Amino acid sequence: MTRAVVHRLARVDSTMDAAHRFAQEGAVHGTAVVAAEQTGGRGQRGRNWVSPPGGLWLSVVGRPDGAEGLGALSLQVGLRLVEALECACPTLSPLSLKWPNDVILDGGKVGGILTEARWSDGRCLWVVVGVGLNVTNALPTDTALPATRLADHAAEATVEGLVDVVIAAVVAALADPGDLDVVQMSAFARRDALLGRPIQAPCLGIADGVTPDGALRVRAADGTFHHCVAGVVPADA
Repeated sequence: MTRAVVHRLARVDSTMDAAHRFAQEGAVHGTAVVAAEQTGGRGQRGRNWVSPPGGLWLSVVGRPDGAEGLGALSLQVGLRLVEALECACPTLSPLSLKWPNDVILDGGKVGGILTEARWSDGRCLWVVVGVGLNVTNALPTDTALPATRLADHAAEATVEGLVDVVIAAVVAALADPGDLDVVQMSAFARRDALLGRPIQAPCLGIADGVTPDGALRVRAADGTFHHCVAGVVPADA
């Protein structure tokens, strides 16, 4: 059996793009790409993700058996990720998750998760999960939600100390990417940064948690519920 490898690069356009290239060339499940710096990192909906040295920028290739459960994959990864980070950095304050893909620490954005799949004739060929974490890197100043760094909250947080931890968390989520189960739904509710807050987009109403398949549940003014499967909640929500 071919073993997964970790490609460590000094500088790359995007670990997501590099991982897709490796996947197209036959990279096996669990193959990871880690870069010290990205020149063209991207986040949700193609937004630019500033990725200078000192941050943890990586992507992991997954080859799921089917397409079921991929809608909740970013939430699955998020749950595994925050638990792993808190174990690795025990002095951290509890981390929160903001649907669909933000990792929040003391009100600031400390990381993000991006998932992209490649398809052929309705079949998922592979999926790439990207994780970006601010560790000791210089922070952007033009973000809608204030950015923060792990090292500012936990002195033990280092890129090298977290690489294997984060890769393992992503691989664990990719191993069983189905809908959120009862335990995971409860775990997400405890970390839900939007729960009970009024939002304007992607639906107008009060954020009321998530559904097992990863949609944002929103309660409208008339008491009805909407399930938002895609979109971004503004930072000021």
